[in-house]
This record gives sequence, C-alpha cells and structure tokens, in this order.
Amino acid sequence: MKSILITGCSSGIGYDAAFGLKEAGWRVFASCRSEKDCNRLSKMGLETVQLDYANEDSINAALQEVLEKTDGTLDALFNNGAYASPGAVEDLPTEALKQIFETNFFGYHELTKKVIPVMRRQGYGRIVNCSSVLGFVTLPWRGAYNASKFALEGLTHTLRIEMRDTPIKIILIEPGPITSDIRKNAIPHFEKWIDWESSPLSEKYRKIFIPRLYKDGKKDRFELPASAVTKKLMHALEAKTPKAAYYVTTSTYLAAFLKAVLPTEFMDRILAKV
Repeated sequence: MKSILITGCSSGIGYDAAFGLKEAGWRVFASCRSEKDCNRLSKMGLETVQLDYANEDSINAALQEVLEKTDGTLDALFNNGAYASPGAVEDLPTEALKQIFETNFFGYHELTKKVIPVMRRQGYGRIVNCSSVLGFVTLPWRGAYNASKFALEGLTHTLRIEMRDTPIKIILIEPGPITSDIRKNAIPHFEKWIDWESSPLSEKYRKIFIPRLYKDGKKDRFELPASAVTKKLMHALEAKTPKAAYYVTTSTYLAAFLKAVLPTEFMDRILAKV
C-alpha cells in the first residue's frame, strides 16, 4: 500500500484528496493544524497527524509520527495547507505578510526538505505542491496570497530542475476557483490586519471588496468541486511520467492563454475587473 502525507485536510482540497486517495487504495496520513479537526477526521476513518506549517517543532513531530508508522518510508507528499490574508498591498502590514509566508511558503519548504532525504534513501517519491492560478497571474486585493504562491512556484520549478536526475518527481497543481472555506477563513485575517476605513481605498473596499468577501455562498464563475483537484492529483501521483504542472478549472487554462498572448496592459485591464 502506497503512503502519502497530505496537509490542510480539515476542509476543501485536502479533505477531498484524503478521502479520495484512501478510497483509491493509498495509505493516507491526513494532517490538520488543529487537534479538533484531526479528531473529527479520525472518527471518520482517516489516520491523522497534527501539523502546523508555522511551527517547525510541529512539522518535525508530524513527520516523525508518520515515519514511525511506515517503517521510515513515504511514497508521496501533497503540500496543500494554505490561507489567504486579503487586502490592498498598501494597507497590508509587513507582519501579516510574514505570517502568511510562514504557512504558505516557509512551511512547505521546511516539510519538503525533511521528506527529500527519506525519498532519496528509498529510491523513489513524489512531492506535489498545491499552488494556484494566482501563482502566475495576480488579482487585486490578494497581494499576500499572490506573493506566497508566486514564491512557491519559483521554488518548486527550481527544485524540479535540481531533482531531474533523481527518482523523485516534483509537481505543481494550479487550481482556479474551487469550492472550499478559503474565503470564509480569510475574514478573520482581513479583520485583524486591514484598517480599511482609514484607507485611501475605503470606497472601493465598501463598494467592491467587502460585499464580495462577505457574500453568502455565491459561486465564482467556473468554480469546480474539490474532487477536480483530486482527479489531477491522482494522475500526478500515479502516471509513469507526470506533468510538471497541472491546471484545474477553466479559469486557469484561460489565464495561462491570455498571459501568453496579451500585452501586459491589456492583461491588467482584464484582471482589474475580476
């Protein structure tokens, strides 16, 4: 039975991937940041470990727990856990940016560094990083998330090239809008960090951004369920020759095409209206 550690399994992409891969015959170690979520998933039949990307001790303990249960092997890692800290760049405190990078970027790097020696010893392995369409195009009000995913893409592409002579495959998944709690979970970060009423952009916040952030469950255009990511993840894990990157949703394919063919000024006009 192949084994995989998946992060960010409390909901959304990680949640669906954990159950989908278990059903497909994988031994899944589903990690969550909170003990409460780990307990909930354990009661649903998953093997869980508590892992907080922003805490190196937590990363070490989680991986050690997994390796003790697998006799020191791990076939795959799916780095998925992440969050958004919305707001205009000029209103974003540097500390907010530091904190989102601890989870969305530095945590991925720390866990990946610790998994690579395991995979080198066993002579195989796959590391899949969940990026986003916002890892290669940017949308306004999402500067912190954009920046963390752009950084992740740069690191992942570099690692893939550096590992090309090894049996370890490095792969990106780039979803567009996926049904998840990411918008709801972003609200506390917005309220913590952004003093929007004092911002020069306060009217735009009031009329454009805040209604969108707090809206009740209205789906984005082209939004797909998390199972669409799980389908691409399975291909990335099981294909003899996986792709370097997998697009998920029409939005990602469209964004990649427009970025390739349009001048920057025209692309900016489109993205400013999204």
